Amino acid sequence: MGFLKRFFRNVFRDGSIPVGTSSFENLSEEELEAHLGVCRYGDFSLTEAIRPSYDLQVVPSQGYRHDSYRDEQARTSVPVLMAAVSHEKLFEVFMELIEPLGTVVDVVLETSHNRDLRGHLDLYREHIDMPVLKSILWEYEELLLNDGCTGIAVLNPGIPQEVQFDEHKLLIVYGTPLDEFEGVFRDRRVPKDDQMKFITEAEHVHSSSDQLARQFEELQTRLGMDCGFN
Repeated sequence: MGFLKRFFRNVFRDGSIPVGTSSFENLSEEELEAHLGVCRYGDFSLTEAIRPSYDLQVVPSQGYRHDSYRDEQARTSVPVLMAAVSHEKLFEVFMELIEPLGTVVDVVLETSHNRDLRGHLDLYREHIDMPVLKSILWEYEELLLNDGCTGIAVLNPGIPQEVQFDEHKLLIVYGTPLDEFEGVFRDRRVPKDDQMKFITEAEHVHSSSDQLARQFEELQTRLGMDCGFN
């Protein structure tokens, strides 16, 4: 078994798939590399950060749906919009979605670069001016689009509303009201489909690199998040 197969099977495979039932089992190096090289499915393009299961349990597509998040501690349900947007307009849509959050926001960087840790590490920065934040994020567009171990959330606790651009490159909006955010999807011709499935709802693989991990550390510093990871 070659390095590439070990890497994706043991490190980046995700989706709560029991050992021994992966669609990546028994693939040749050529089959695996060919699958990882496919980024377009119809009119929808993935970034380099994520790939679906080999047997395409969920075929990637563009759209959004309404959902809800259950806060067990507060015993409330928070309305949610979840969206998959094609690569060519994904980052622009994210930048439009954070605009309604206000002139001063909080930021959370999510990293899973350190595989010795279980889950993710969240780095928090309070009170950053929106124009400053947007300028920094544009500088790191390629990292945020293509690193499968980096996610970011922008929030305004005073509203409260939150826009998450997660490591699967899905856009997730929490809070109420959501009309303005839904309007962004409509204006960008992202179709509503409350029956759609996302790549996270089946087996999938993440992609990253040492170079992207270094860029993450640079972004962390630019945002004034001093709590590092090794």
